[in-house]
Amino acid sequence: MLGVAVAIAAVSTSAILVRWSGAPSVVKAFYRVLFMTAAIAPFALRDVDDLRAISGRDLGFAVVSGLALAVHFASFFESLEWTSVAASVTLITTQPIFVGAGAAVLLDERLTPRMVGGMAVALVGAFCMSIGPIVVDPLLGGGDIVAALTTAFAGSSAQLYGNALALVGAVVGAVYTLSGRSLRQRLSLFAYTFVVYAVCTAALGAIAVGSGAPLLGYSETEWGLFLAMALLPGMFGHTVINWALKYVESSVVSVSLLGEPVGSTILALVLLGEVPEVVTVLGGAVVLVGIFVTTRARAT
Repeated sequence: MLGVAVAIAAVSTSAILVRWSGAPSVVKAFYRVLFMTAAIAPFALRDVDDLRAISGRDLGFAVVSGLALAVHFASFFESLEWTSVAASVTLITTQPIFVGAGAAVLLDERLTPRMVGGMAVALVGAFCMSIGPIVVDPLLGGGDIVAALTTAFAGSSAQLYGNALALVGAVVGAVYTLSGRSLRQRLSLFAYTFVVYAVCTAALGAIAVGSGAPLLGYSETEWGLFLAMALLPGMFGHTVINWALKYVESSVVSVSLLGEPVGSTILALVLLGEVPEVVTVLGGAVVLVGIFVTTRARAT
């Protein structure tokens, strides 16, 4: 759980680094994972026997995990081009629901009533952080809340398309988490992450090339940001999560990651001067309560 806490703090830097970078979203994701793969490679090749020992079945699941991670990045980033940030973030945070259901059915992870309650509380808090600001203004000003929510979530066919992409991101994110939880019981950290990151890199590279996004010609500042994305939210975030998945239930990890927007909000206040609305702060507090309840329920 300490590793999960470190990972949450690390992935919370992602939004700040992405905001500072002016490169296309798919290029940011590509270089982030490419540099992560390069960092993992020496350790994976040092333990090359672990790579050779991967069965064909596990290799297939690792490839699926890598493709799921690539689709998660691509669909979430693309959804932001078509729908509101609130709608996209709200839908992407439904991932713990899919993880919890999949863990119970596929991994035989037991969800106690207290864990389910904690998950529900954390999800409510996450929804408040994303859609709260939309509701507050019409609520205080006597406006139409339903109309405000309809505009955010289903204002047009383009927004519905963006919402669908965000939901796809949540589902494939759950696939990535569940497969990681299963494979990490049998595979070493570096063997697993090397295969997954390499597949993800190849898939994102193909998407970038296919979309016409330039892969070269960026400033030194941009390359520094790409490296920072790989080191902080990548190595200290995703890689530490992959390590923790061997020891912590996938449902607990997934709910804990709802703490990312809380950390990002704090960093945005400190580094970008973005003052969060009261409803965002309250929603963040509810998320933390839900995470605490879920992790405490796991320990009892």
